Amino acid sequence: MRLFNLSLLGLCVALAACQGKQPQQVVVATPALTISSTLIASESIQWLAPLPFMAGAERLQVSSKSLQLIDRDGQVLSELPGRFETLDHRADANGLLVATLDKKRQQAVLARLDAAQQWSAPHYLPKTRFAIEGLCLYRDSASNDFLFLIGEEGIGEQWLVAEQGRPLAAPGLVRALSLPPESGFCQVDDRSESLYVNEENVGVWRYEAGAEAPLIREPVELVAPFGELAEAAAGMTVLPNALLLLDSAAANLHLYQRANESWQRAGVVKLDGLDEPEQLSARATAKGLELLLVDDAGARTANLDWTPSAAPQAQVVAQIAPLVQTDGVPSLGDAADDPAIWVNVAHPERSRVLGTDKKGGLLAYDLAGKQVQNLRVGRLNNVDVRPGFQLGKRQVDLAVASNRDHNSLHLFAIDPASGVLSDIGQIATPLEEIYGLCMFKDRQGAIHAIVNDKDGTFLQYRLGSVDGRASGQLVRRFKTETQPEGCVADDRNERLYIGEEDVAVWTLDARADAPTKLEQVIAIGGLVKDDIEGLAIYQGKQRDYLVISSQGNDSYVVVEAQAPYRLRGSFRIGLNAALGIDGASETDGLEVTSANLGGPWSAGLLVVQDGRKRMPEGNQNYKYVPWSAVAEALSLE
Repeated sequence: MRLFNLSLLGLCVALAACQGKQPQQVVVATPALTISSTLIASESIQWLAPLPFMAGAERLQVSSKSLQLIDRDGQVLSELPGRFETLDHRADANGLLVATLDKKRQQAVLARLDAAQQWSAPHYLPKTRFAIEGLCLYRDSASNDFLFLIGEEGIGEQWLVAEQGRPLAAPGLVRALSLPPESGFCQVDDRSESLYVNEENVGVWRYEAGAEAPLIREPVELVAPFGELAEAAAGMTVLPNALLLLDSAAANLHLYQRANESWQRAGVVKLDGLDEPEQLSARATAKGLELLLVDDAGARTANLDWTPSAAPQAQVVAQIAPLVQTDGVPSLGDAADDPAIWVNVAHPERSRVLGTDKKGGLLAYDLAGKQVQNLRVGRLNNVDVRPGFQLGKRQVDLAVASNRDHNSLHLFAIDPASGVLSDIGQIATPLEEIYGLCMFKDRQGAIHAIVNDKDGTFLQYRLGSVDGRASGQLVRRFKTETQPEGCVADDRNERLYIGEEDVAVWTLDARADAPTKLEQVIAIGGLVKDDIEGLAIYQGKQRDYLVISSQGNDSYVVVEAQAPYRLRGSFRIGLNAALGIDGASETDGLEVTSANLGGPWSAGLLVVQDGRKRMPEGNQNYKYVPWSAVAEALSLE
């Protein structure tokens, strides 16, 4: 669901199925709550998990003049001078990363607290264009640290701020966020990559926290009559498999349990004696939960007789960092689509990556990602390359793209020495909505183009030349039941692989005179989530691999390219903090080569289209990943 700023009534009308997504009620005994009478003079306070290297440290808190580390007796162990408000932290084996807001400068600030309880110098983020109301940290599975900043008027930002808990010298803006108005509190559950944000008079929303995630939200809890909140959603805290939420005006604490990918209400506890509490922190103990509750008078500790059920083990998907990103494609919006790799046999380091701009043409990039050619020839969707094409009296390498302006095959000669592309014309097809394309070179040296239509029709053309002009002969046709796009040919074994987007990857004999019987390679489900998009073949010395863009979960699945098509695993392309390159997501096309292109590409190169360009946000582009990193992550031969 996309984000809209609607009134509560309008919001729930728009969400006709809103109540179906609400937490289910679970009948449990009302948990007993005991609130301490001792008042702590702090407006922001958080429990610390037990830290072996920092024995006795119990909590972080903001005093009127400093940020403090406090022991179990309430004594100050260490402090960072300044006027701060709101805070969050993440612990690692050697210390704490702490985020807070400098009230005087109105800037988010990070500090590192080491095992010796010494504070680093503050690291300030650039000033935002909005007043910061709240902030929260998020640590991904690759130990990159992000900071979410929330403004009251529905504005927010996500920043990359640290790597392995160490603040970056130059934090990077990942993306701008459109958030609910009247938001002031957020929390992130790192395990499920969930960002929770309050909308004071409406409820609490969940977003995906990942740097490559789409900006989509779902309701967790709403104000009555659409949910169980009496008046207003305020501060919250997350634990593995649990969420605790304050209904401040009613002085209620709502408890939620995560089960089967949905929330269940586990009870409501009345906070007697507190005046509109707005912040809380929780940690698990042997007897339940220990809380820190903050209202206008200050903070109090409390014990809650409630133990959330154990969280299921989160599945960890390998993350691989790109080493290069290309310049952005010229067109705005969803424009980049499919790459191909042209190998310069004489000088592999001068090889080229071709990429389609489906709103305007064909682009060529060098191995550093710099654009070296831009042919504005029309709306090209998919492109592929084969060497050794006889064009009249000269031999060239050949690139062919699907041209959606003319439903044609668009052909380009590639100079074998320089890699320079030149337009050599088009071949008409009878397709009504041309879409995907790949090429195949048979054992006799004939080059074929296989192209498809959105209705599932595939046409196979044998390419040649007449009087020095490219030509094509239709030699075969077949059809899938639903929409395809990606395809790839394994020239060495004369096999063709095609992707039926919402169904499966299929294979068949690639030869023009062979039967068109489809054999299933892998179906939607498990690691593969629709849409199935780009396909590529890595031809190794010992084994060939099929790489699949599983667009529905922003991942890449690898299977062996020979029956029984053994699944070898999946990976994601995450950001490279050191080089300031964002990851890849919503990938349409991809390509891979096993050719030794030198340097990091000595074992081959994987190129993927990036559907969500971030850090900073901009036009779509392509990411380069060394195949050696894929092989290591998935233990490939």
